[in-house]
Amino acid sequence: KKITSAMQLVASSKMAKSQRSMSSARPYADTISKLMQKVAESYEGLHPFFEKRSSKKTVYIVISSDRGLCGGLNVVLFKNLIKVIKETKQENICAIGNKAKQFFRRIGGNVLAEATHLGDHPSKKSIDQVIKPALDGFLAGEFDEVHLVYNKYVNVMTQEPTITKLLPIEKVSQAKTNWGYIYEPDAESIIDKLVSKYIDSVVYKAVLENIACEQAARMIAMKSATDNAQTVIDELNLAYNKARQTVITTELS
Repeated sequence: KKITSAMQLVASSKMAKSQRSMSSARPYADTISKLMQKVAESYEGLHPFFEKRSSKKTVYIVISSDRGLCGGLNVVLFKNLIKVIKETKQENICAIGNKAKQFFRRIGGNVLAEATHLGDHPSKKSIDQVIKPALDGFLAGEFDEVHLVYNKYVNVMTQEPTITKLLPIEKVSQAKTNWGYIYEPDAESIIDKLVSKYIDSVVYKAVLENIACEQAARMIAMKSATDNAQTVIDELNLAYNKARQTVITTELS
């Protein structure tokens, strides 16, 4: 009980920090995603990452936790992914997190790259190395779609397993607006850098969201374990007192 109670307190402290990191990353990633969807309306042919292809060779960037004791967080995510893999018959994986690495080594799959123990503040360089095979494969025509698989943070009690398309970048059908973006010096010269920033920010935000989900799930799991331990202690105390009372009664008799 003391161990699980301590782990609950540690997870609670880490969750507050990871929530702040996630909240800082979200606005930038969401805004640049909307920007790229807007760009896709007019400049689809300017970059290979906008290119739609007829075949469906897919690679999945899977983000999981490094450690366990966080309830069914990873299990639910992997179950959802396995359903999609069975439907698409595509099992190309870039694994971020020790649990994803162990899972796909156990069940099989074409693991292109993996990174583990990135910590609570992962470096951009470490993440870039993992997703590079997926991006290079897309540019080379080996893959036609890149999907991002992670847990989306909703609130402390709710973590939503999410599978979203990262590439190709698609325009979102919406009402036409009478405004647009002005590019300096011109769209062609900045699209490449813009696409690179888009990929980095969206993947990095997903990693931070998954970390926040992990700490929230661990806090809830450890609280449940602490409560269960207290229940067992109460039951054992009751059994002990009954046995003690029985012995005393027997001696008196």
